[in-house]
Amino acid sequence: MPDLSSVSFLWPLVLYSALLVPALGLAYAYVTKRFPPIILSLGLCLLCIAMARPQAVLMTPLREATVMLALDTSGSMRAKDLKPSRIEAAQEVALKFIESTPARLRVGLVTVAGTAALAQAPTEDKEALRRALEHLPLQYGSALGSGVLISLEALLPGSGIDAQKIINEASDNGGPRKPADSGKSLDAPKTQETEASASRGRNTAIVLISDGQSNMGPELLKMAELAASHEVKVYTVGIGTAEGDVVHIQGRSMRVKLEDEALKKVASITQAEYFRAESTEGLAKIYDQLGYRLRFEKRALSEITSYVALLGMVLILLACLRNFSRFGRII
Repeated sequence: MPDLSSVSFLWPLVLYSALLVPALGLAYAYVTKRFPPIILSLGLCLLCIAMARPQAVLMTPLREATVMLALDTSGSMRAKDLKPSRIEAAQEVALKFIESTPARLRVGLVTVAGTAALAQAPTEDKEALRRALEHLPLQYGSALGSGVLISLEALLPGSGIDAQKIINEASDNGGPRKPADSGKSLDAPKTQETEASASRGRNTAIVLISDGQSNMGPELLKMAELAASHEVKVYTVGIGTAEGDVVHIQGRSMRVKLEDEALKKVASITQAEYFRAESTEGLAKIYDQLGYRLRFEKRALSEITSYVALLGMVLILLACLRNFSRFGRII
């Protein structure tokens, strides 16, 4: 659809030809003692506008876009407040999301527990993604910041993001450096890198699916700031209920609840959205909404002369057919 506020004309002076339409209408009314057909007049006006060569900004699908699914595989995801369990519900609907993605959209998968790992590099191969999602063993710990970081590294190769270096810094309790510079090579041209990665970032997104508990790795909000500096949006999906469920981990029983404050902040920092799923049905609806949000499009100024002329010709043809059916003549 064109952005009507962006309409301009290559030959604007030709628009004055549209003044001929009312003049012809008056002549028609004088000769036939009837008002000129409105549809015919509109069609002629559109043909005059088409001669002025209108152009507008059009939204067109990108040929290449990439989404990383960062899926929480920590022990708390075995909770059964979503049936049959949080992790199984997330897997099932993630598969539906993958099936519904257009062919041009590449999808990758990162698993997040005590560490984060790239389970499947971005690909258009849906069968490979299904295989990667089938077997996801749950592990101890939750490093959501690492999940965002590994996703960024996969989305923006060559951007200078060194995920392992940032993770090592966090484990050494040294704290990450300024987010926009963390893990980058000091010898690389900084300005050129930033512009290139930002351009790619606009065609990418991360979907972080978690119950919100993070207790290891780099700080999640700092990694969100790093994503924002590269213009990568991080959509977050909260899995679970406020009441939670009791799970048994390493011989201990503990109640795990949805903790979504950090997830909300991540979405806000990256100018994305947060979705809350308290049931399997609700999770399915969320993925439908995500599919709509992740329609990557680009804005391009394009000439729309042919569209305007076609609409004008259609209106003129309708007017002629109407006159022929009523009066036995075209005009």
